[in-house]
Amino acid sequence: MKVEELPVPETLKRAVTESGVVDLYPPQEDAFVKTQVLEGRNLVLASPTASGKTLVAEVCALKHVLEGKGKVLYLTPLRALASEKYLEFQKYSRLTKAGGEKVRIGISTGDLDSSDPWLARYDIIISTNEKTDSLLRHRTPWINTVSLIIADEIHFINDAERGPTLEVVLARLMQVNPKLQVLALSATIRNAEEIASWLNADYVTRDWRPVKLREGVYLHGEVKFNDGHAYRVEETYRNPALNLALNTVKQGGQALIFTGTRKEAVDTAKSLTSIMKQATAKEAKRRLEKVAERIMAAGEKTRLSEQLSKLVENGVAYHHAGLSGVHRGILEESFRGGLVKVLAATPTLAAGVNLPARVVIINSYERYEPGYGRYPIPILEYKQMSGRAGRPKYDKVGEAVLLARTDDEEEYLMESYVNAQPERLWSKLGVERVLRSHVLATVASGFAQSEQGVFDFFDKTLYAFQYDPVNIRPVISKVLQFLHGENMVESDGRYINATKFGKRVSELYIDPISAVTIRDCLYRGAETVTDLSFLHLICHTPDVAPQPYPRRKEMAELETYTEAHRSEFMVAVPTELMDLLEYETFIREVKCARVLEAWINEVTEDGIIERFSVEPGDLFRLLEAARWLIYATYELAVLFGHKDYRLRISQLEERVKLGVKPELLPLTRLEGIGRVRGRSLFNAGYKTVEDLKKASVTELVEVPLVGAQVAKKIKDQVGGKLSEEEAAKLRKGYEREQRLITEYKP
Repeated sequence: MKVEELPVPETLKRAVTESGVVDLYPPQEDAFVKTQVLEGRNLVLASPTASGKTLVAEVCALKHVLEGKGKVLYLTPLRALASEKYLEFQKYSRLTKAGGEKVRIGISTGDLDSSDPWLARYDIIISTNEKTDSLLRHRTPWINTVSLIIADEIHFINDAERGPTLEVVLARLMQVNPKLQVLALSATIRNAEEIASWLNADYVTRDWRPVKLREGVYLHGEVKFNDGHAYRVEETYRNPALNLALNTVKQGGQALIFTGTRKEAVDTAKSLTSIMKQATAKEAKRRLEKVAERIMAAGEKTRLSEQLSKLVENGVAYHHAGLSGVHRGILEESFRGGLVKVLAATPTLAAGVNLPARVVIINSYERYEPGYGRYPIPILEYKQMSGRAGRPKYDKVGEAVLLARTDDEEEYLMESYVNAQPERLWSKLGVERVLRSHVLATVASGFAQSEQGVFDFFDKTLYAFQYDPVNIRPVISKVLQFLHGENMVESDGRYINATKFGKRVSELYIDPISAVTIRDCLYRGAETVTDLSFLHLICHTPDVAPQPYPRRKEMAELETYTEAHRSEFMVAVPTELMDLLEYETFIREVKCARVLEAWINEVTEDGIIERFSVEPGDLFRLLEAARWLIYATYELAVLFGHKDYRLRISQLEERVKLGVKPELLPLTRLEGIGRVRGRSLFNAGYKTVEDLKKASVTELVEVPLVGAQVAKKIKDQVGGKLSEEEAAKLRKGYEREQRLITEYKP
């Protein structure tokens, strides 16, 4: 079937065909022809990666908007995916609606304490599950005009951490608008019929892929596939993953190696360096050097960026959550472009952006979990990784290969992974820790006014669909008792209402346990209140997790530090003799607070790596969580009348955001002035905005790290007249910088 045969507006057909799609893939044809998804019927679509699910979503969304049926909300589990989908939808922004206005595409993944009223003017809104949950808690008015919800990566409902939020969001949206159309997408759903029944939807499941997938096992130099195909691999190195990767590159392909840990990813990439150096052509080498330069120029220079840039020069790299977002972006772009030939990555990549390779190598089918040891990964996780094999338009066949050490293990892997079906998707909602926040939100946002009303809502969830709803009610009742006991909800025996405290906690999108901890500690105070008091307080909450784990060699120093600062903690310091587990948890919180303390005291990223073994990506996530918890602490301090704390907490929030000592705040509030450039200006004698206003352009340009563009931006913000001579110098410097940037682009 061709795109031009679809019953959609002609302008939409033209936009799709102009993007290069003329003929529909089988899963797309099934969705459009065998179901009534284009007429508003709910649909669960499960088909492999690159089989065209996104196009189905785009066509449904644009038909919806162009025909004036309402807004479209596109949900993703990750911010990176939201950004990716936002860019993909931009090609439709030139289409015109019936009223003559252009289709507007919006994205919101950030502030969780806002109703984002500005999104009301957009037709298609890309958001994360958590952000949408936050919007529902704020009773955002435009949510009522959403008539199509697209839930991408619906299999995340199986995830213990993020699944319950997606489940509640879908149930809540269907509660708000019973006529809402739902389109759920995934590469892997074994029980698609059951998920469809819950959503009152049709379902389409297809194994078809644009690139054939072979799955197999490598043992003693031979790869055997499930379709009977096999081939030998030259065993040049002891590590079979290296042999497979080299074999792939020699044949003109790219390899993606999934490792169990970050260290294994780094070590694997290092091992490939000398191998790939010999296999890289001169022209490719020149282009890779440009990529390496981009890595070094992006963000602060650290030992991690230096290591990564050297690896990239040889066409190899590693990818894990410890890398900064900008570095991950450069690597992904370079791998998609075919420059980086081998990428060693942790499984987080399989759940993130689409990054296919001709050969996917799963280095180990076991994963180590602290406290549990090594255990086999779920089949669903393996299928997600193997689904990355095969690049459409480049490869005729994609290969996913598991590594075995013995004949017995080879047989086990073939039976338990290659030829096995992924696990069914199960709700993870029925846990007290998970339910606390969602039960509070149900009451605080006015979606239920009684205990029975709360029960009625949760009866509509996947948990209630898969299990007996009676099973979850005792847990809900226990949560309500907790919320009542902590003065977050109140009841007259018949109706339940949220208190000011409960409503604010729900809006702040924090765990009620975190809110109780913050409230109690603010009242308790500390003998000596310092920045550390508040930094440790937020690290003492369940919302700052996972926290950096203390290394054995750090323990003595952390214990000494804890004792020296005992008077500054708002939490009683446990003793090792009374409760060893509680004491070790406290020490871990102290390390977390010390990392934050180092950041606000301008310790470099490289210094934080060296002192605490906390990598840039982990630091970013810690800072993001910390800034939000400090903001929540400020809001609760206002609510409970702690005027004496508010100024310190407000300043601390800003310092965590900017990573600076107090004296740099006036400078770093200016756009384009970060912690490094701010310190450079301060050391050069420009300590206030007034100092910058008085400075000449010539003087500012001479400050290290301040070029013509930054000098102009400073002057635009602080004011101060420029002489004709200064303006001419500024233009000349700006043109030179622009020329260098143009020449620098790969």
